Amino acid sequence: MSALRASRFVAAGARRGLHVSFEFFPPKTAEMEQSLWECVGRLAPLKPNFVSVTYGAGGSTRERTHATVKRILAETALIPAAHLTCVAATRADIDAVIQAYAQAGVRHIVALRGDPPGGLSERYAPHPGGYRNAADLVAGIKRIADIEVSVSAYPEKHPDSPSVESDIDMLKAKVDAGATRAMTQFFFENNLYFRYLDRVRAAGIDIPIVPGILPVQNFKQTKNFAARTGASVPAWLAQRFDGLDDDPATRKLIAAAVAAEQVLDLVDHGVTDFHFYTMNRADLVYAICHLLGLRPDHTDLAAAQSLPQKERV
Repeated sequence: MSALRASRFVAAGARRGLHVSFEFFPPKTAEMEQSLWECVGRLAPLKPNFVSVTYGAGGSTRERTHATVKRILAETALIPAAHLTCVAATRADIDAVIQAYAQAGVRHIVALRGDPPGGLSERYAPHPGGYRNAADLVAGIKRIADIEVSVSAYPEKHPDSPSVESDIDMLKAKVDAGATRAMTQFFFENNLYFRYLDRVRAAGIDIPIVPGILPVQNFKQTKNFAARTGASVPAWLAQRFDGLDDDPATRKLIAAAVAAEQVLDLVDHGVTDFHFYTMNRADLVYAICHLLGLRPDHTDLAAAQSLPQKERV
């Protein structure tokens, strides 16, 4: 690689072909709802390719996802991608959700198998009358509506997969069913992503494999996420946050440095698309996007700032 670092020049004018997307989760309380829409309002002027909203099967969690997606559609210029899982629902129930999204104007779904209702300690079993897995769900979505479908990918293997090879076989099945993009589980060692990408391409899979980036808002929480998803937390990362339990200001600075280091290294190795797990907090993600040369249009920013606080979306 040339000694000239591409990341040094991403802010020199044009966006230089860089694209981002953001993931949010639906709020459970009024306070969380305010945090979500403040986050959306801060990040919207960066004009992401799309924003995704996570999904819980059944009950109020699913309804919160629907409400969040509908509000994004109604009150912003953002393109929402609604998450959808196979868990604890019949095909008829899931088909009704797909049809409702299509009728509401949603044109992008993130299709996921989903976690067992009892958590990852429980063995996954398909609903007797439901979709078997994410590939089956992708095929169902494409059968019902003309909707773009993204899926997940796992640089360190899905926790339930017996091997990396079988995991890549599942990704290929999802692509064969109609998926056109994959966003990865978060990772902290970039060589994991590039090694995985080599294996995916060797398997004949040519869709974009977008790296999922998780800025470390809370290190203990991140460790718990990683344990549940099969992602590794390297010792060097733990050491960077060591001794900062009671020092939130320094933790935030370290988190920004870690995420910036990771993203800029990916840019230097030719990566142009990024999917950010925002945790409904904008500051770190906004700062990283600024480093990538993504700046708000001043007219869009002025319009957003002129709205009442509860309407800034």
